[in-house]
Amino acid sequence: MSRLDEIIAAARTDVERRRAEVPPAALRDLLGTRSGARPFSEALVRPGISVVAEFKRRSPSSGWIDRDATVSDLVAAYERGGAAALSVLTDASSFGGSLDDLREARRASHLPILRKDFVVDPYQLLEAATGGADAVLLIVAALDDAALAGLYAEARQLDLDCLVEVHDEEELERALDLDCDVIGINNRNLRDLSVDIDTTHRLMTDVPIGKTIVAESGFTSRAELDELDRIGVDAVLIGETLMRSSDPAAAVHDLAGYDEETREHYLENPGER
Repeated sequence: MSRLDEIIAAARTDVERRRAEVPPAALRDLLGTRSGARPFSEALVRPGISVVAEFKRRSPSSGWIDRDATVSDLVAAYERGGAAALSVLTDASSFGGSLDDLREARRASHLPILRKDFVVDPYQLLEAATGGADAVLLIVAALDDAALAGLYAEARQLDLDCLVEVHDEEELERALDLDCDVIGINNRNLRDLSVDIDTTHRLMTDVPIGKTIVAESGFTSRAELDELDRIGVDAVLIGETLMRSSDPAAAVHDLAGYDEETREHYLENPGER
């Protein structure tokens, strides 16, 4: 089994456990109490390159980053630094995350939130919608065409935006066949966890005009983000660099490249992100 296969198997097991504890009907009953949506996709296309700042406790490639990280402190710092949106890892087995992290992020920040997990079952969409997410990650490599299309359609019915993630030409073609609006190009190969930041540059040439592009994994400097901006990338998702920073607000600010006037404008007018 590849590392991705192992993670997906664990995700399916975790879904069945949670479904037994909280049946789908109970989650559907909560949909009416869902607070107002914060459009995730709109936050990605403001002028310049948008930073999606990620909260994650550990990763399969790096191990534990910070076992005791406080969600509310980190996401508040990300917002102060000028992040356009948040990503919260909720996978427990490989990333040490939880739905509690998602709910805490919702309470602590005004930014739109991506639930980042290995979504393989419609039940997870209900969890995302009732747990405070505005968007979900759909990983093309983890799903066949029927499952991908079904999850995408159901997510949209629940008013969840979708970040459809690809890491090679075949997966990009499948995402384009889905006619999704937001495509994530992941430089990490989830089957062996290797990272090649040229993946974004290579695949960008095959993306038609009009799609919103989010680059993922491996970027650590403002110079790299400037180059992504130059080739037409709309946003970049950054996690470990920010989680390891002694001053995450300053780290986001430096990566986002806003001057103080611009940063204060977005803090005072969060709906314009």
